[in-house]
Amino acid sequence: MEQFHHPRPVCSGNRPTPQRLRLVGDLTGRVLEIGAGDGKKTACFPSAVDELVIVESDPFLRAAARLAAQKASIPVEVVEGEITRLPVPDASFDAVVASLVLCCSPSMARTLSEVRRILRPGGELRFHEHQRSGNHMISLCQSLLSPLWSRVFGGCRPASDALAAIRQAGFVIETVEPVVFRGVGHVLGTAKVPVTDMLGGTRSLPSARRMQEPKAHVHEASRTA
Repeated sequence: MEQFHHPRPVCSGNRPTPQRLRLVGDLTGRVLEIGAGDGKKTACFPSAVDELVIVESDPFLRAAARLAAQKASIPVEVVEGEITRLPVPDASFDAVVASLVLCCSPSMARTLSEVRRILRPGGELRFHEHQRSGNHMISLCQSLLSPLWSRVFGGCRPASDALAAIRQAGFVIETVEPVVFRGVGHVLGTAKVPVTDMLGGTRSLPSARRMQEPKAHVHEASRTA
């Protein structure tokens, strides 16, 4: 079902795709994935992850995720919950993974507010999401197509502006790169919760690397994620 809604392979053979590795390959500590679907992505998380918690609202996908969790090499807990109201305590995770789920949220702002609530100071949001084009003509086409696209593809809205929503939620975007899959633009990157300093102000953790933000008119060869 998840692969029908978002037909992007997470593995090539038994190995995660390069984009999937960039998304989760270096995560550590306690990690939560929202809207994780059928759990196929549990095989991509590294052994440095102490615990992976999967939140999935759909009972069919949740059952499939629990089967996948039994084969995982790291501890995995699958829980029922809505992405706009996550059933976990404040500041309890080191990282949250959102992969092709923000575009399906009934309220991206509420979902990102919940993500920020459950992240520890300095925690990371790892995202791979649709991104509205910066080209006005393409953006208009995306907006016109979105109502039909959303009905066919499980609520997905390709005209979503994920980067703007992440910033508006108070995150500092650290890295971002464009990913084009079958002609549809996405962004893959990391964002962090600001750390409160001793003077009461806020600062972001230093970024290990910064990549130029994608311009929607950039066209790349199709790649899987």
